[in-house]
Amino acid sequence: MRRKDRERDQEFAFMVVDKCEYAVLSMVDQKGKPYCIPISIVRENENIYFHCAKDGKKVELMRKCPNVCMTFVGNTYREKDKFTTKYESAIAYGIAQEVYLEEEKVIALRMLCERHTPTNMENFEKEIAKSLSKTAVWKVTIDSITGKCKE
Repeated sequence: MRRKDRERDQEFAFMVVDKCEYAVLSMVDQKGKPYCIPISIVRENENIYFHCAKDGKKVELMRKCPNVCMTFVGNTYREKDKFTTKYESAIAYGIAQEVYLEEEKVIALRMLCERHTPTNMENFEKEIAKSLSKTAVWKVTIDSITGKCKE
């Protein structure tokens, strides 16, 4: 990290992960072309879970090369009288793997729903029964994570 004065510890980085509205998942294809996409996430310890369709570009790329990078943005504030922005961010590197065990998939999907739609949990079981077979769940095991903040 170039700006060591803005570097924060791992605890701060995980706090940003836990509060961000979404993350950006980045991958590289076989020709070295970058690809990134916003995803809804939830963290459990040093694992990030997300759901998606069973097919598509993101899935294809992760199956070929599971090394990924994720960006998370916490609070931001644009200064009105200065040319600067206050922010919190984190970047994580890790290995993506598809979750195949139904029990782990349901647990991950429950955590995702509790985080993103907590007021609709009474419909969770019905939705799982309807869509579990056509929903993929992926887990990114974090190898390294850094946090950054400009106050």
